[in-house]
Amino acid sequence: MRLTRRLAAALIAAPLLVPVPSWAADDPAVQTVRDLYAAFTAALKDGPGPLPARVDAVGPALDKAFDFPAMTRIAVGAKWSSFTPEQQAAVIEAFKRSLTVTYANRLARAAGGKFDVTPKVEERGAQRVVATRVTASDGDDSEVDFVVNASNRIQDVLLNGDVSEVAAQRNALSAPLKSGGADGVVKFLRQRADGMLAAKPTP
Repeated sequence: MRLTRRLAAALIAAPLLVPVPSWAADDPAVQTVRDLYAAFTAALKDGPGPLPARVDAVGPALDKAFDFPAMTRIAVGAKWSSFTPEQQAAVIEAFKRSLTVTYANRLARAAGGKFDVTPKVEERGAQRVVATRVTASDGDDSEVDFVVNASNRIQDVLLNGDVSEVAAQRNALSAPLKSGGADGVVKFLRQRADGMLAAKPTP
């Protein structure tokens, strides 16, 4: 599966409200996405490079753009309230690292492609959706929409309008959460990130 079809592999479903489009090139939600894509482009300017270098290059931008605590809380679901503050902090940190490595890993397939941001914001209650298009070097492209919250932080990523990053993460966490609780989730997320970092690059 190509980068653009993985890039937004799942999120919480978009709120069931009728979207109201508005044109706002200077909307801070749009700027959040522009800044993120600028970091992606900079990280790929000399080619994809090794994964650890990509993680270092895009990590600060992802940390600034994404609301990792909110994403983690939604991905864990109802059991979140049963975690201690220390457990919540550990899960958030592991979730952030895992998703950062995941995005850095996917970026390898975007080298030579382009990221286009449409200055069209769809209002969905307190959230706004920023539409973008990611084009791979072979010309394949997909719509990648960012769900931005009231704090102008990304809370979800949607592929072609309906495939949610957070929903995919929630699905992935269900088994370790059921079997091991907070500790099981942290272990799973750490192992997933470590596995990607240890994998040999595809020739």
